[in-house]
Parts: sequence; C-alpha cells; structure tokens
Amino acid sequence: MNGTEAARGERRIYIDKQSPKPYHALVATSDAVRTAAEEAGLSRTLVELVNLRVSQINGCAFCLDVHTRAALRAGDTSRRLGVLAAWRDTEVFTAQERAALALAEATTNPADAALQEASYALARETLSDDEIAAVIWVAVTINAFNRVSIMSKHPVRALPGQ
Repeated sequence: MNGTEAARGERRIYIDKQSPKPYHALVATSDAVRTAAEEAGLSRTLVELVNLRVSQINGCAFCLDVHTRAALRAGDTSRRLGVLAAWRDTEVFTAQERAALALAEATTNPADAALQEASYALARETLSDDEIAAVIWVAVTINAFNRVSIMSKHPVRALPGQ
C-alpha cells in the first residue's frame, strides 16, 4: 500500500492489536458482565439475542458472525435469529426476551428519550433489578466491541467448505 492509499483510509489498523491493554480491559469487562448476567439468571440465549440485536443496529458484521454462531451453540434456532431484526412483529420471543431486546435497543440509541422511557417501563414490568442491570451491561459491552470491530474493519471470512 502506498501513502496515498493510507491517507484515504483504505487500510485500517486493528485497534485491539495496536493497543492491546485497553482491549484486554474490555475483554475483562465482558467476562465480568457475563458473570453478572449468569448470576442474575439470564440465559445464554437471551444474552446472545441482546448481542445480536445491538450488533444489527450498529451494522457490525464481525460481531454478528461471532454471536450468531454463539447463539446457535447456546441452543437458539435459525428461525428466531432470522426474524430477530423484526422481533416486535413476531410471537417467537418470550416476554423476558422482548423486554431485554427493547432495553438493549434503548441502550444502543440513548438519544431517543421516548424509546428510553417506553423500554425501561417494559423492563420494570418484566425484569428484576438484577436482570435490568445485566441487560444494560450486556448492551453497553457489545456496543463497545461493535465499535472496535467496525473501526478496525475486522473481516468476516468464508469458513472452510463454503
């Protein structure tokens, strides 16, 4: 790559590799959030739904790839994952999942005050305080990872045999 290509931004650095200490701190935060979610009683499938919905909103291909595979490993179905972007228009998600998804969307779009209020009210009707805190932390954490991957342009490559 020549200097002109670099100046136009065609090559991105992987900020997780360039600055590993902050990235490792983010991974440690993610581990703590995963523990908090488990302790709050959130299922792995619900956590992965939040990870996926936030990644859809942010358009993070890398995180969508990672968390789709994680959701399937956790036992979710391709049918549910296929309609996740339109979850409000389906009957395939539980009340707990719907409240968590609404709260995750509000966390991802904090400038939308009406969405904030409606989502939080739904969460209060359905989720415990520990569950609300855990869902918000999951959404905050995946939002951070989305930004790392988007700004680094982490690639999604074909798997062997595809």
